[in-house]
Amino acid sequence: MKNKNTIPENAFDVISFILLILFTFCCIYPFYYVIIGSVSSGPTPYFWPKGFNLLTYKSIFTQSDIYSAFFISLSRTVTGTALSVFFTSMLAYLATKREMWLRKVIYRYFLVTMYVSGGFIPWYITMKAYGLKNNFFLYIIPGIIAVFNMILVKTFIESLPPSLEESADLDGAGFLSIFLYIILPLIKPILATITVFTAVFQWNTWIDNYFLVTAKNLQTLQLLLYNYLNQAQELANSMKNGYNTSGGLTVSISAASVQMTMIVISVVPIMLVYPFAQKYFTKGIMLGAVKG
Repeated sequence: MKNKNTIPENAFDVISFILLILFTFCCIYPFYYVIIGSVSSGPTPYFWPKGFNLLTYKSIFTQSDIYSAFFISLSRTVTGTALSVFFTSMLAYLATKREMWLRKVIYRYFLVTMYVSGGFIPWYITMKAYGLKNNFFLYIIPGIIAVFNMILVKTFIESLPPSLEESADLDGAGFLSIFLYIILPLIKPILATITVFTAVFQWNTWIDNYFLVTAKNLQTLQLLLYNYLNQAQELANSMKNGYNTSGGLTVSISAASVQMTMIVISVVPIMLVYPFAQKYFTKGIMLGAVKG
């Protein structure tokens, strides 16, 4: 006979359900608010758009610098993510090899960098000394190794059966062959996880662009967003307020609508990455954190 839940248990379930609904609403509503605000014809709404227009989007896309900034952000995200995932995974695999000379010392040296930083001024001087100022490689080289991701991948690799590598080694496969043809196909879940982490970081970061890049043709979308947010009112005024709709209504492009439109434009592309990685993401992050 199935046991019935007691009144306190039922009350706990109801309260938990309500709290989860409220938490979900708090997570989703900011995105929803920005989206409806960017397409609303009137003042910024709270739940439903007041009218519908895409004039702000049309005006934003007439700005010549947005296409160049989008291309730079896309290029740094794709290139930076691919190289970072590959070399971080290779370093993680190397750190699992017991025959590696000073393996523990080198591994711990990388771990120290997670907790100790030289600060902004040494970073700026170093990047400038390496010739990375006003250089596209500024977006690629400094992030080519991610220590936190290396830890996740190393832990995941250590959970694989050693017999797989031993068999390949007996067949004459070298380090690179084992890594490319055996290890990489087996660690797809954790690779998907760190790909999402790296892609989000590459897409969202703009500090390196702000301090070390003055060339307009190397400006990223996130820095453009930062500038637009700070100059939203001037940008709104330059977009010829007072468009006439087909119904004879006058639609004004406000600073708030410009800000929300830029936020949507910059957020949507990176959000499209998650559906493709969702299949492996949860499994990867769980398995990569089992052992330490």
